[in-house]
Amino acid sequence: MYKEENLDKKIIDENRQGEVFYEVDKENKKEGKKIYIESYGCQMNFNDSEIVAAIMREEGYSTTKNIEDADLVFVNTCSIRDKAEQTVLRRLTEFKSLKKQNKNLKVGVLGCMAERLKEEFLENEVVDLVVGPDAYRSLPELVDWAKHGNKGINVHLSKEETYDDISPVRLDDNGISAFISITRGCNNMCSFCVVPYTRGRERSRNAFSIVAEAADVFDKGYREVTLLGQNVDSYLWENPETGEKVSFAKLLEMVAMVNPLLRVRFATSHPKDMTDEVIYTMAAHDNICKYIHLPVQSGNSRILELMNRTYTREWYIDRINKIYEIIPDIAISSDVIAGFCTETEEDHQDTLSIMKYANYSMSYMFYYSERPRTVAQRKYKDDIPLEVKKRRLNEIIRLQNQISYNHNKNDIGKVFEVLIEGNSKKSDKEFKGRNSQNKVIIFPKKDGLNKGDYVFVKVNDANSATLRGEITDQNVTTQVGCF
Repeated sequence: MYKEENLDKKIIDENRQGEVFYEVDKENKKEGKKIYIESYGCQMNFNDSEIVAAIMREEGYSTTKNIEDADLVFVNTCSIRDKAEQTVLRRLTEFKSLKKQNKNLKVGVLGCMAERLKEEFLENEVVDLVVGPDAYRSLPELVDWAKHGNKGINVHLSKEETYDDISPVRLDDNGISAFISITRGCNNMCSFCVVPYTRGRERSRNAFSIVAEAADVFDKGYREVTLLGQNVDSYLWENPETGEKVSFAKLLEMVAMVNPLLRVRFATSHPKDMTDEVIYTMAAHDNICKYIHLPVQSGNSRILELMNRTYTREWYIDRINKIYEIIPDIAISSDVIAGFCTETEEDHQDTLSIMKYANYSMSYMFYYSERPRTVAQRKYKDDIPLEVKKRRLNEIIRLQNQISYNHNKNDIGKVFEVLIEGNSKKSDKEFKGRNSQNKVIIFPKKDGLNKGDYVFVKVNDANSATLRGEITDQNVTTQVGCF
């Protein structure tokens, strides 16, 4: 996943959790007004862009992949790291020429950066609208306001908004995998994180609306849903009519029961809320994929306390042990931060050792970047030199590459149930798909198969990022996978 010559750069993985352009065009057939959307950051942002597209569709806007055709350009932004913000700021300067060519073009900044940098964007000559993640319902009014020469802004953080009555326009053109947001905001005040300040407090969405959305996408041909939230495991919704409470484990079961052919994934989990009930629910339902993203951030208890992660090294290891005990063939991935405030070489070695112990299938790895308004920025000194951060990050990446390679090499000879997502990137004679453990598998095509089909694939080769194999008719009882 990471190349040695780019060790300090984040490489985009197949989960699309990076800084990427998201150009879209799909459902609305109305002629006339067009909208172009670019999304940066986490999967929540991509799902938010789908909500925005749905809201604007009701105003007669269809989406376009060609920015030159657009009447509206929206940039859905991320504030989690400085690099993501700088990318957006550079991109905005590129829109100047577009606005010179099209005097009626309006540009809006959406999402976390809109919430954090609203004053700066209002002063930016390119930007016409600034809209936070809880204010997308006001977009039609703000667009109209901007068309009359005014700056449109709404960055109000809501305690209730979940958009659970909006059916998102599915922007991922593979037509197989869909995102479904189940919570918004975050109550975990990790000292390094800006999310609670840009997305507000945590709210859980109506469980029945989530299940209805999952059923709807399945009926439309999708075969996989990913339940999204800053911390999905803390999902808790109370039925106002009966008083019954729905936990995340119960919600998982409800979505899994929509149809056995609908795969269910979720992200992201906080270790403190990864209960035995959730793990047992995963084990009980074949179509709940055997993959957990469980960010550790650091392997040292003192650093974890400074990060306000609310668990210790020993507590995290206990969760890892329980997960492997209940689901032995599961894959676990993680987030890792190098060079947090006051981190020593011994602390760094603790992080390397916990990575080995957890045997992560893959990780998202970064060096610490101080974010404005966070507790860490206010209380701690960012005292680790940049060259030390980069060196420690390089060591983390090299170790994860080796762990990932060994993890994948152990799959050689195994057979997995694979959901075909489409052609591989390098050849239209090959399919790519994922197994239950969220690993990408490349294999030669066979006549009569299409994306959205399930096939059994025997793994013949592997590197640190990808498995390679071939379709097999091996007896189902010997398979490893979702079904």
